[in-house]
Amino acid sequence: MTALAGPSADSFWAASLRRWNAVCWVLFAAMALGLTAMHRPGGSKYAALALLGCVVLCYALLDRFPGNPVVRPHVYLTVLVLALGGLAFLRGSYAALFMVTLPHYWMFGRTPRTSMAFLGLATAATLVGSWSRQGWSLEFFSETLVSTLIVVAVGVLIGLWAHSVVAQSTERARLIVELERTQAELSEAHQRQGAAGERERMARDIHDTLAQGFASIVVLAEAARAGLTADPARSAQQLRSIESTARENLAEARELVSSAQRQDVAAAGSVAQTLRRILDRFAEDSALTVVTDLSDVVCDQQTRIALLRCTQESLANVRKHARASTVGVILARRPYGVELEITDDGVGFVPEEATGFGLYGMRKRLVELGGRLTVTSSVGDGTRVLAVIPLEPPAPGGEERDKGSEGTG
Repeated sequence: MTALAGPSADSFWAASLRRWNAVCWVLFAAMALGLTAMHRPGGSKYAALALLGCVVLCYALLDRFPGNPVVRPHVYLTVLVLALGGLAFLRGSYAALFMVTLPHYWMFGRTPRTSMAFLGLATAATLVGSWSRQGWSLEFFSETLVSTLIVVAVGVLIGLWAHSVVAQSTERARLIVELERTQAELSEAHQRQGAAGERERMARDIHDTLAQGFASIVVLAEAARAGLTADPARSAQQLRSIESTARENLAEARELVSSAQRQDVAAAGSVAQTLRRILDRFAEDSALTVVTDLSDVVCDQQTRIALLRCTQESLANVRKHARASTVGVILARRPYGVELEITDDGVGFVPEEATGFGLYGMRKRLVELGGRLTVTSSVGDGTRVLAVIPLEPPAPGGEERDKGSEGTG
């Protein structure tokens, strides 16, 4: 039969051989006793015993030394075929030996084709041996030929069935091994993906907090240095903004370190209050006109952080690129969630050509919360940033319907 793959194959063959070996030794001993007791002394009796002894010796070597370079499975099967032919010629209980060793063709042939070939040779050898002794007699046709073909047919059917069962077991074992390997690869991939996601989250948080704060400090420091002589009061105010921004950066750094211990619930109205402080500071530092319409929105901490980060990133982009004079910020609770809109009357840009990390980071942060980011802008027409994050509805209603039909504006 086809050899199984892996450790399960070794254990299967070892168990099968151990069980059948015990049976074979008993049957070989019974055959030897039968030849000794039932046949009259003479050359044919000793020749039959010698043939049986050769088979038993080869089988013992194969059983005791499976890796023996002299007696291999095919050598044993060849000796068995010759012994069957000789016993059939000598009338030496060849039928009993044929039936006892019938499973050996499938156990040691290893493949159906090889097993069938040796079984065919054994059948031919017994028939030729019997024909050489009996000739074309009625006994040869009615007993020897018919009984031999019946035994061989049954052996073939049983062997093919057993081969099919073992082949299915082999395929099942192979699939199990592949499944275990795939599960291990998936687990490793998930670990890598989790580590990459955590690195990306940390990079996004650092960019949206510390990096933006340091950029503000640099801008304020340059402006303060330039105005030390011409406008000392303005420079003093900018130095205070630098100090305040540095303190906020320090607080943000501590918050990032302890983010795993933060609670997931924020106080009612905290988003609007925090946004007002950010926008007041921005208006003071940039001297731009800031128009706000901020509603008190109750949301969890992750949504609150996403809204704050989107606001900080958008204001940083206005400061660095827009050359605007007016900025508008609207925070509102909609049936489908919370909506943050930031507009400016600056020079605008082409969103598809943006290459920085800021817009990507904002969009990624919102997607993780089930939301979306829409950026509308063109050169000379200002910019509109719309962030939408779904929230649990305050009462049963048509949130899913509103969410599906809502547009980006």
